[in-house]
Amino acid sequence: MRLAKYLAHAGVASRRSAEALIAAGRVSVDGRPVTDPARDVDERSRVLFDGRPLAGPEPRVLYAVHKPVGVLSSARDERGRRTVMELVPAGGVRLYPVGRLDRDSSGLMLLTNDGQLANRLTHPRFEVPKTYRVRLGGRPIAQAALQALREGVELDDGPTAPARVRRVGEHAIELTIREGRNRQVRRMCAAVGHPVLELQRTRFGPLRLGDLPAGAHRRLREGEAERLRAL
Repeated sequence: MRLAKYLAHAGVASRRSAEALIAAGRVSVDGRPVTDPARDVDERSRVLFDGRPLAGPEPRVLYAVHKPVGVLSSARDERGRRTVMELVPAGGVRLYPVGRLDRDSSGLMLLTNDGQLANRLTHPRFEVPKTYRVRLGGRPIAQAALQALREGVELDDGPTAPARVRRVGEHAIELTIREGRNRQVRRMCAAVGHPVLELQRTRFGPLRLGDLPAGAHRRLREGEAERLRAL
């Protein structure tokens, strides 16, 4: 494992920040200062940060969280507004939010200290499906609007990929996409003439929101975590 990644997994800092700490000479390996963040280390290496030995990478943890409306999905907010990080007791572990939702939306998010998994779940190349339950304004949704969503709609940042969509009421749909653009579901629905009144993510890859109450969290079982990693 690269030294910068080792520090990140040990909870010292993000990988980019860890590279700067290493370059500053604050890390030693087996009694010698190291300034190369690409230096290979393993469980037998004695790694010290500012003279303090590191116990090694933290155990990987994954939490499912039901983000309520009004809570931000970012790690922190300069204006002091409530964030999703406050919903899970981190216990000293550095967690990252995965699968962001805008402030006016609710539903399933993940928090983890596994940066590699977080990247795989959100990078467009891996096309992880995400499903939403959407309540729409305007007239009852017509078949033509559903078909347009299924074929892909034109947005200001380019056409969307085809979505899987089904009507679940006169003013409600269930929509599954494999992209992750900013406020994409809201913009797609607006493009077919329907403003979004309520938006909830009900599924992220193989995980379902289920009956997890708003504001609650649960730690994923190992089998669930393995299915996510298998994506």
